[in-house]
Order: sequence, then structure tokens, then C-alpha cells
Amino acid sequence: MNTESAAVSPALAAAGRAGRVLLDALLPPQCLKCGALVAEHGGLCGECWPQVTFLGDPQCQQCGLPFEHEFGAAESDGLRCGECLRRPPAYRRARAVVAYDDASRDFLLAFKHGDRTDMAPAFGAWLARAGGELAAEADLVVPVPLHWTRLWRRRFNQSALLAQSLVKVLDQAGGDDHIPAHVPACAVDLLVRRKRTPSQGGLGRGARRRNVQGAFRVRPRDKQRLAGKRVLLIDDVLTTGATVEASAKVLVRSGAVAVDVLTLARVCRPPGN
Repeated sequence: MNTESAAVSPALAAAGRAGRVLLDALLPPQCLKCGALVAEHGGLCGECWPQVTFLGDPQCQQCGLPFEHEFGAAESDGLRCGECLRRPPAYRRARAVVAYDDASRDFLLAFKHGDRTDMAPAFGAWLARAGGELAAEADLVVPVPLHWTRLWRRRFNQSALLAQSLVKVLDQAGGDDHIPAHVPACAVDLLVRRKRTPSQGGLGRGARRRNVQGAFRVRPRDKQRLAGKRVLLIDDVLTTGATVEASAKVLVRSGAVAVDVLTLARVCRPPGN
């Protein structure tokens, strides 16, 4: 046993605890939704928690769309929604943390458009718990990219922040009951947005698909990094799936053996064409 290390570790732990106490005194933990004081950073208060819909089974085992009715274990294994049966997506599985609705919209938009990047660590922990099974099988975590002009204006890519926060949580808490010990590499620059597309807001399924057609690529020099790898693709919100579908197709064509998708939120009733 290294006695010097043993002596230093408690000191570092004490310093860390003191730092957290000081931080909590200067910046008290607040509810991500309403701003009320809570016990820990990155949480929801008792009033807001039941309002937010956290997703899970029963759901389509491919795209993750929630089902309205419960199924037995034998029935739900491999069960897919009608859309996935009609048009199987390019990705293997998609999962999301929460439903995108009136209860979650405010804090999701605050993160994306309101410079609330301080929310990213909490969202990373949420992603780790909701997508632990996917992360355990991934070699690379890849965010959906922004076009450079939009990145310059916004100053950050929210999907990249989510990807980095997820990997950090996996690295720090691997082996938890709900978090895998395996830590995939984060490749924030692997997928490139080659053209600036108009906002997807307000567009139906078909228009969204056409909007992102040809929008993504993997640079030739990066294809070797991707060859034979299993990718976990990260985005903030899944609406119709057009963006992650286009991204997954490019990743598979460029050498990935499989692509799974993990998003912070998803629209549970996608708009029609």
C-alpha cells in the first residue's frame, strides 16, 4: 500500500467536500424547471418531478416510441411500432429520457437557447441512466453536429455538451447499478454538418426528411476512426427522427457497424406530413 497516496486521498476528499459546501453556499442548488431550492444540483423539486414524464417501457424496442398499454415480458420483447415495421430506421435502437411536452419544454429550451449550459451535467446523468444499455455496447459517442455558422452564433453545440457530460458521468460512476462500467470514447468532431439547413421547427415528417438530406458527412480522414465501431448518436430532441436517421445512414455508410440513438427528450406524438 502506498502510504503517501493513502494520506493524500482523504485530504483531497475533504477538499472536494469543502468545495461543494462553498459552491452550494454561493450558488444554492435549484430545481431545473422552476428554480426552487432543492437538495442537490441537477434535480427537480417535489412539485415539478411528477409533472415531467420520464420515459421507459412499454415502448417500441427500436425507435423508443412509448406505448399506451402495458405488455407482458414475452410480448414486449422485440415489439416494434407500426412505423418501424413499415419503414425500419437506419439505427438499431433509440431511447430518450423525457417526453417533450409542456412540462419539459421550458427547461429544454432554456438549455438549448437560453445559455443554460450549467444544466448539462445533470442531463448527462439522466442520459447515463436512461441509456446505460446503449452506452455499454458503444465504442464511440457522437453528437449530432451544428453547421459552423450556427455554432458560431450560438457559441456551443447542445448535443456535444450532452455527449461530453454523458461520457464524464460514465467515467466517474461506472459500475453503478444503472450505469455501465464501460466508457466509450467521445468523438465530438466525427460527424460534420456540411450544409446549413433551415430550422426543422414547424416542418412535417416529409419536409424534415428532405431538409436534412445530404446535410451530414464523415471526412475521409476520419473514416478509419469509425471503421468497425458501434456508435451512440446523441441529440437533444427527437421529433420525427429525420435528423438522427440521416446521421445514422451517413455513419453506417462511412464504416460504423451499428448506430444507436440517445436523446434528452422526444416528441411522443410526431407531427404528420
